[in-house]
Amino acid sequence: MDVTYTNRPPAGAMRGYGAPQGLFALEVHMDEIAAGLGLDPIEFRRRNWVQVGDVFPLAEALGEGRKGFPNPLRSTGLAECIAEGARRIGWQRRYDPDWHVVPGKPHVRRGLGMAALIHGSGIPGIDMGGAYLKMNDDGSFNLMFGATDLGTGADTVLAQIAAETLGCAVDDIIVYASDTDITPFDKGAYASSTTFVSGGAVKKAAEKVAAMIKDVAGRMLECDPQTLRLAEGRAIAPNGESVTLREVALESLHVMDQHQIQAAESHMSLMYAPPFAAQFAEVEVDAETGEVRVNKLVFGIDCGQPINPDGVEGQIDGGMAMSLGYALCEEMVFDEAGRLRNGNLRDYHVFRADEMPVVERFIVPARDPAGPFGAKAAAEIPTDGVAPAAVNAIYDATGVRLRQIPATPERVWRAIQKGGRCVQ
Repeated sequence: MDVTYTNRPPAGAMRGYGAPQGLFALEVHMDEIAAGLGLDPIEFRRRNWVQVGDVFPLAEALGEGRKGFPNPLRSTGLAECIAEGARRIGWQRRYDPDWHVVPGKPHVRRGLGMAALIHGSGIPGIDMGGAYLKMNDDGSFNLMFGATDLGTGADTVLAQIAAETLGCAVDDIIVYASDTDITPFDKGAYASSTTFVSGGAVKKAAEKVAAMIKDVAGRMLECDPQTLRLAEGRAIAPNGESVTLREVALESLHVMDQHQIQAAESHMSLMYAPPFAAQFAEVEVDAETGEVRVNKLVFGIDCGQPINPDGVEGQIDGGMAMSLGYALCEEMVFDEAGRLRNGNLRDYHVFRADEMPVVERFIVPARDPAGPFGAKAAAEIPTDGVAPAAVNAIYDATGVRLRQIPATPERVWRAIQKGGRCVQ
């Protein structure tokens, strides 16, 4: 093994974890192949994208020290994401020569680009999460899990999964997370796996507790527990009679058998259920300065059944804002001594809210049987597509292929001078 000492800071794990870099190269290359074949970029991808039933060798390759195993794809909404995204961005404008030139500004050219995306999540046979759920005498529940909310809204999502299973309000779920003294083990909040893996553990524990509630309620209502349903904080019989969850808890703790309704579960999925997405970008490129302006971003995601749609949209907006920086301006510059030359927000440009383009996002709920209520991941895939979509749009506008990001004005201008369509 060779070890190299450098005077620059080491790299580390960050949102996306290699996917933005790999998908940039892959999706720019896909566009280049499509152009070489004389095919529309969407049509080329349509001929090659995965279908339900296709086997993923990726799951076998990602054994991470163990023997992996292939996994068939059980759900995908990629085709719908691309079709709707193309409609929203006005994809057919690519074929209108007049649209590419901004009126009154012949040196400014418009372009459209796209990227098709997949993101690894919840590696089969590797990732695992645990959850514990206890019913209190007032009908509320203590939910404990080892998963960490990194700002993704995981605490809310896992509480929603428990509440949906138990037929109660989310406010009745009291969350305790990431405390190694009291919470179950969890592999960690990485690879966009918290909803998929830890959510699976929460759902299993909640299903056990729900069955216990129905057993007690069935004896109280003198009916078959299997016929009961839990909704609006009550156990409801087919004839309409019901008891509240509080009454069930009091019956269990103080009257009938006097036992605690509680359950602990863990979950490790043996099925691979990656999210899919389509990213579209509309840009304007100033051939005289190399400045690139992104006018509009459209993002469609197949994250299965979204547990918290507002949270998913927040992930999309934040992910695209991060990726826009990767695409156009964020770059660490070092001097010969290894000192960072732009280590402040004056010199290191991060997109402000008032600099963001028009953003449209939509969800394609292609439910997957492996996830809780059909859910898949959503947190990292929004960071994967802006850079390749923007660079492909720059090519559509100028005829220039960029191999390196960010697409700074100087980098774009120099590429145009070497032979873009904008050079007269």
